[in-house]
Amino acid sequence: MLSIAVFGSGRGSNFRAILDAIHAGNLPGVSIALVVSNNSDAGILSFARESGLPTLHCSQKQFADEAAFSRALLETLQAHGIKAIVLAGYMKKLPQALITAYRRRILNIHPALLPRFGGKGMYGIHVHEAVLAAGETESGATVHLVDEEYDHGEVILQRRVPVLPIDTPQTLAARVLEVEHQLYPEALRQVAGAWSFANSERNT
Repeated sequence: MLSIAVFGSGRGSNFRAILDAIHAGNLPGVSIALVVSNNSDAGILSFARESGLPTLHCSQKQFADEAAFSRALLETLQAHGIKAIVLAGYMKKLPQALITAYRRRILNIHPALLPRFGGKGMYGIHVHEAVLAAGETESGATVHLVDEEYDHGEVILQRRVPVLPIDTPQTLAARVLEVEHQLYPEALRQVAGAWSFANSERNT
């Protein structure tokens, strides 16, 4: 079984999509062992608790420095047997120690066709505003591996959606979000087998 942690800062709609896929049997061998948020009031934590999943509110503001924050996170992840991390609307950059410990085992989803419209400051509605301002005729969603740079790691899957002449940032965001909910479980299913194999190799 591949035990994952889902990190989120908001309502967690992509987390729900992944959980639904697990319950539907579309992610065999994958289980959510922990849900983490930097925001104590995040909807993702409330929904996870309602679903009977372990949760953790952990913010760097609670610690003296990044090193202490990283240690606390890593110790908790290890205690829950976490083998991979899935970011679902997590609005903080991961500390270096976490990226190093989970190298090539962290996924993120971005609401645009990377490498365009990614990077620092490109999140949420700002992405869709930028797409419309650039006069693009299509947008979409990208699932990628996480490295030290914002929205930079290897692309796993992308899916495109049209940008309509009547679109606002809000209508485009809604259309892209529908695609995200389909794409994220599919991308996780694609990498889960490789992650599980790599983990079994480390344990032999």
